[in-house]
Amino acid sequence: MAILKLKAAGKDYLWGGTRLMDEFHKEFEGEKLAETWELSCHEAGQVTILNGPDRGKTLKDYIQEKGNRVLGTGCRSEKELPILIKLIDAKDQLSVQVHPDDVYAMVHSGQKGKTEVWYIVDCKEKACIYYGFSRRISKEELKERIENKTLIDVLNKVRVKKGDVFFIEAGTIHAIGADILVAEIQENSNITYRIYDYGRVGTDGKERSLDIDKALDVLNMEPIESVQSFSPHMVSCEYFTVDKLYLDGIHMKSMKGFAGLDSFVHLLIIDGDGTIQTKDDIQPLCKGDSVFLPAGSGMFELDGKLEVLLTRIQERG
Repeated sequence: MAILKLKAAGKDYLWGGTRLMDEFHKEFEGEKLAETWELSCHEAGQVTILNGPDRGKTLKDYIQEKGNRVLGTGCRSEKELPILIKLIDAKDQLSVQVHPDDVYAMVHSGQKGKTEVWYIVDCKEKACIYYGFSRRISKEELKERIENKTLIDVLNKVRVKKGDVFFIEAGTIHAIGADILVAEIQENSNITYRIYDYGRVGTDGKERSLDIDKALDVLNMEPIESVQSFSPHMVSCEYFTVDKLYLDGIHMKSMKGFAGLDSFVHLLIIDGDGTIQTKDDIQPLCKGDSVFLPAGSGMFELDGKLEVLLTRIQERG
């Protein structure tokens, strides 16, 4: 099977910067590029195929034509690609928000909820995120703090560095701070309940809307107790499994992997350059590339100097 290189869908949210264009060579017509959706069949932003006989097709159309077998047996209960992968350039801080779980999301929005993982690709010194509450609070206190603009006083503020990983289950309050570049792997959902936005205004000159009632329905009010370990993987949960691969080009110049019948494999090139080769195809790789290997592609080999996030779906009994 062919190695599919993907063209991302871009988003120009007000908090975005220019790093995805400047450093990752993403094409976009706007002045700022907040997000690129690197693997997506979501109606709000679909990727297209850049190479081979299927060039120009959306990945969604490709999957529909080939059938779910290209997603793998781990996705046999899914009607479409079950995950969404992004690069996020937070030049300014994002809103404080929460995502619902699958049950609540299906009832209220007709789509999946959103559990996600953040990998800190890069950040400025002293950059921070908000990740859960610092202590348990009541819904009454939460409402009061939203009204008097002191909500962040009870959030768990975490200083971040390049290479940090944060697993954010549905129901966890969170926000990406300014000057952070993030790779995000998540469920295939675009549901966000905005809780607090620092009084910012949108392009219409009005303060951006909040989703307080729905947020209160889904929020986990307990504090974050500890960082979870998913060894030997970077992250592994019911929705996705993510591994970080690193080839330094000297001691580790090549690495082999396998795309079996159980799952597709997605590769996001965080840094470096090199090649990927299967028995049928070989493609160059560079920083910012997004690559889809259909389930059943078999052995593949990475060569060069590369930092890669590899995502697949774990088949579960």
